[in-house]
Amino acid sequence: MQTRWIHFPLHPDTPQEGQSLADLFKNRAPEEIQAMRDNMRTLMEEAGLPYGDRSMTYNSRLAQELGYWADSIEGGETIHDLLFKAYFVNNLNINDVDVLVDLAVEAGLDQTEARRILEGRVFSPQVNKDWERSWQEGVTGVPTFSAMDLYVVGCQPYEVLERFVNHLQKLQAGEA
Repeated sequence: MQTRWIHFPLHPDTPQEGQSLADLFKNRAPEEIQAMRDNMRTLMEEAGLPYGDRSMTYNSRLAQELGYWADSIEGGETIHDLLFKAYFVNNLNINDVDVLVDLAVEAGLDQTEARRILEGRVFSPQVNKDWERSWQEGVTGVPTFSAMDLYVVGCQPYEVLERFVNHLQKLQAGEA
């Protein structure tokens, strides 16, 4: 089974400078927003993932384009962990070209090429195709795991994903 990242437009209207969670969820009470943040922290901890004190959300479009480019380069996949940490742990604006270039350098990617890719929006058409596919398939959240017209949505325990993969393998073998 081959795995491929498909990019998804999570809050695509977020402005360049980002948006506070309070503004993003302005129709919710502050205690509801805090409960959402606490729930996210718990899910991350259960998954063994770090999670910082996020107060902002940022448009991930440029980060997705950078990730698409990095995936085309041997060893470039390390950018994904750095983007995760930048966003979820360090609360950095992953829609800022300078921030993304710094992360690319940290991942061992060429600084000049990273800036050219981002400023020229070289991988925008590929991300557009992913966004279109996400909309067509009805993806509403991340992560979404999809194969053979079956879906698992959201942060799930390892056991759920294991059952999903085992079920897919049985379907492929004609056993289900």
